[in-house]
Amino acid sequence: MKEQDFSRVSERLNGISRRDFMKFCTVMAAGMGLPLEFAPQIAAAVTAPQRPPVIWLSGSACTGCTESLLRPSHPSLEHLILDLISLDYNETLNAGAGHQAEAALQASIQKNAGKFILVVEGAIPVKDNGVYCMIGGKPFSEIVRDTAAKAAAVIAIGSCASWGGVAAAKPNPTGAIGAPEFLKGKTVVTIPGCPPNAYNFLSTVIHFLTFKKLPSLDQKGRPKFAYGRLIHENCERRPHFDAGRFAIKFGDEGHRKGYCLYKLGCKGPMTFANCPAILFNDVGPGAWPVGTGHPCFGCTEEGVGFNIPLHAQADLKYITPGSAYPHIVSERGEGASVGAVALVAGVAGVALGAGVAVAKNLGKPEQGSSSEGE
Repeated sequence: MKEQDFSRVSERLNGISRRDFMKFCTVMAAGMGLPLEFAPQIAAAVTAPQRPPVIWLSGSACTGCTESLLRPSHPSLEHLILDLISLDYNETLNAGAGHQAEAALQASIQKNAGKFILVVEGAIPVKDNGVYCMIGGKPFSEIVRDTAAKAAAVIAIGSCASWGGVAAAKPNPTGAIGAPEFLKGKTVVTIPGCPPNAYNFLSTVIHFLTFKKLPSLDQKGRPKFAYGRLIHENCERRPHFDAGRFAIKFGDEGHRKGYCLYKLGCKGPMTFANCPAILFNDVGPGAWPVGTGHPCFGCTEEGVGFNIPLHAQADLKYITPGSAYPHIVSERGEGASVGAVALVAGVAGVALGAGVAVAKNLGKPEQGSSSEGE
């Protein structure tokens, strides 16, 4: 990292120290599932004078995804826009409006063709030639298609842009679909959530800046570092699930004690996201739905959020041991050690015991709150 580049960043951030800046880069590396030694590369990328242009288009949405972008404090919004990227167009944050804003959009596209990052927020209505979402006299679908053709990368932020979300819920009168379906044949990174955690978006952009390529994606286009594990695996209420302790009604004794919310319709066992680990709005413990006492409704999972009734019980086919269990590592390539074999047996015993407890309590009549295992 060049001294003059860091000095520019330090001046913008009211004299941030090099130590604190490197801490930020180290945290970002960890958040992306990268070894910590990648922190210097991230630092060099985010302090480079050349900032990638970002064009942010908004369709059928509530603007919640843009609102989530306003909340992080490391980096803050002004640091993101002024130092990490060049946010050339965003309808909500634009200083200009009308013809002035549209002229700025076209100027950025022409100047940065093949270099800018396109962010799509909101679903794309396609019924009746896209007439249900018009911007500047043009269908939003046409704007997305033309802009994506000239973009270096496309990111769909939020559940609506990722797979239609609430805009595509039945009966879907506008024919709303997500960006990946609309832009078939083009790689589209999806950052689902309603709203998504802003750090998942920031980490994706920083990965692109650092390595000049997109992060590893799952079959649904989601970054594996953020959507590679079930919410259920990292949930702070998971021990209650394994012990068979469930809240039965909102406000009952189990609910007040922080028991598992599975019987209230929590979709954590079938939803992949990092919500329990990367909390919202830079607030301490509890800053996510389950932490506040409300079931997860699966907003990051296509076919779950906005499709399965809120309080319907989740499908348990993905049940696995909690992620807190240690990994099994073979020694010197000679197969599993005696200790590893013992650990496998121990974990299997724990999983089996948890399964018995869960099966036992899931079948109990729902009278009051469950308190077995205390």
